[in-house]
Amino acid sequence: MWALSAEGYRRLGVAGSAAAAVGGWAAGSLPARDPWGLWVPHGSGVTVAAAVLAYIGLTLLVIAWWGYGRTGASVRATLITLVWWAAPLVLAPPLYSADVYSYISQGAMVLEGHDVYSVGPSVLDPGGLGGDAAASVGGHWTDTPAPYGPFFLVLARAVVQLTGGTIVPAVLGMRLIALAALVLIVWAVRHLAREHGRSESAALWLAALNPLLLMHVVGGMHNDGLMIGLMLAGIVLATRGRWIAGSVLIGLAMMVKSPAAVALLFIGVIMYRASTGPLVRRAAKALLAPGLVAGTVAAGATLAAGTGFGWLGTQSVAGSIHTALSATSDLGLLFGESLRLLLGTDPEPVKSAVQTLGLAAALVLIALLAWRAANGRSAPVPALGLALLALVALSPMVQPWYLLWGMAVIAATQAHGRTVKVLTVLSASLVYETHPTGATPVYAFVLTGIACVLGTFAVRRAPADPGPPACGPAGERPGIPQETGPAMTS
Repeated sequence: MWALSAEGYRRLGVAGSAAAAVGGWAAGSLPARDPWGLWVPHGSGVTVAAAVLAYIGLTLLVIAWWGYGRTGASVRATLITLVWWAAPLVLAPPLYSADVYSYISQGAMVLEGHDVYSVGPSVLDPGGLGGDAAASVGGHWTDTPAPYGPFFLVLARAVVQLTGGTIVPAVLGMRLIALAALVLIVWAVRHLAREHGRSESAALWLAALNPLLLMHVVGGMHNDGLMIGLMLAGIVLATRGRWIAGSVLIGLAMMVKSPAAVALLFIGVIMYRASTGPLVRRAAKALLAPGLVAGTVAAGATLAAGTGFGWLGTQSVAGSIHTALSATSDLGLLFGESLRLLLGTDPEPVKSAVQTLGLAAALVLIALLAWRAANGRSAPVPALGLALLALVALSPMVQPWYLLWGMAVIAATQAHGRTVKVLTVLSASLVYETHPTGATPVYAFVLTGIACVLGTFAVRRAPADPGPPACGPAGERPGIPQETGPAMTS
């Protein structure tokens, strides 16, 4: 089978990223109105051609990423590759999602004094601040209250205030936040990898160089990137004994998106294992102290933002929107519709019940993972990664980029195993699930399935890993292959 050098794969990835970005100028998630005339429709023929170009570029990027993971490139080379692959996306219009328009609209709502937790972007004046962004919001989000925390809304408000809400600079302002999140992820992953004896380059390959992250955090500007970056940084501090500072960062991460709260339980586990003294006292401190610190941060951020505590009641908003990747929603819909056909009952209560059972099962799994880690049967940080993956798998709403929540943690802490293999294949396949416009057409699921089959075949054919490196805790020797991407084994 043909193979390129690390430099060759870097160039191939740059070509793929550039093609995806260029295609996005006509087939991306373009705004409904752009007063600058830069991101405007170009007719159906050009749009189709641009979408094909974007898919070709995405495929080149996936191939380059897959191959790059087998080159054993150094950390420095991997960081340079990351810069080159991310660069073409910086000035592109929003890719694979229209969520950034919701972010900008909600920032404008906060600036104008609207209650973002009771009404949606439709309240904005079409000709006023944030009006162009509100007109570009996806249909079902137009009247949906914000599910995000006050810390993120303050950042969105700052972007709107600095740019006047003009669509192009406002989008680029949100992308700067996404790039800052990427830098934070890279910093945290490197530190966690060192602490867990993991190759930094291999960890960065899965966590940061990943096409799923590049397209959805840099290209799509999803605030999940900021949540992940803050959460990982908090975990880094906690593993160094600075659990208060770590809990503060987790509190800020929660004020972006609430799933980061799961990390508090595992900060408690880290504290419990590192402490001495009476068992009850240790357990009580581990269970309560991180939450008290993060809760204080959340309350302070809410009061400082002036948005009110309405975010406590909007955390289930997203779950009302059906996504095909949610197993519990799909099962609930199937059972509900079956009962409707047989008994004439309303399917929604059945679907809701199955979704609730799924979340309950996720909570049980998270508790079991924390218990095992507290008792020394597993390491706390990898257990956090598995807990986040369990939460995603059993959530009522699942998007492709949600996989990144736990994957960044697993990438930094686990060198081998089925989990890493599965995440590798899912990264290479789920990136196809979304069209550059943000839509999810049927053929996107077909492409996802094909990529998943090919990825599984490639992983099974990969040569066995020779074992852990014998060159120190970090296992880093430039030019010497360490835990290579798809070649990782159980």
